[in-house]
Amino acid sequence: MGQDGPVSVPPEHLRYASASAAVQKKAFIDLINQNPTNAEIWKRMPALALPQGMLVSGCLYQSVWNILLGHDPCRGIRDYDLVYFDDGDLSYEAEDKVIKTCAAVFADLGVEVEVRNQARVHLWFKDRFGFDYTPLQNAAQSLLRYMSPCHAVAAEPDSKGNLKLHAPFGLDDVFGFMVRPREGDAEISSTSYQKKAARMKALWPELTVVPLPSGANKN
Repeated sequence: MGQDGPVSVPPEHLRYASASAAVQKKAFIDLINQNPTNAEIWKRMPALALPQGMLVSGCLYQSVWNILLGHDPCRGIRDYDLVYFDDGDLSYEAEDKVIKTCAAVFADLGVEVEVRNQARVHLWFKDRFGFDYTPLQNAAQSLLRYMSPCHAVAAEPDSKGNLKLHAPFGLDDVFGFMVRPREGDAEISSTSYQKKAARMKALWPELTVVPLPSGANKN
């Protein structure tokens, strides 16, 4: 009788890669709360009363990667993206007022908190990125437009401090350390994708980066 070969054990940082959705969700919320800047921003958000206010993308999944790899939770995080949705006033002046209020509230944290009203993204997106952008119906809908599924995560605090997770593509890519273009990449700039993927790979070499198809937009 032949003996079984050695069992392949995944690296420790991939321990949630094949877990159930429920286990991944719990682990994700636990991990993003271990970034003290995330936790402090959520703590202060209720006083701002931002409609559909939530932290999104990099400050979340990068916190997860850092902790699973044994790094400081804040390592490599350039800014903390705070979004909200207010379609009652789409003027720049209204958004700028919120931006300045938030800047004062978070000034002592020593980080850049970038605040954007998702209801007015379509007004400036084409000038900046070269693509039309269909107006959004809510803040979480913006996640469907992100370049990679691992980027498409958000955490929305309620008045009691509990976090509602938004992850339309699931968490497999985050916990699998996978960066890949989302399906339907017509709105993805190859230049932006390559630049962002290269920076991420340099900071987290454990990542698997899937290149864009050769015919992707060159903007």
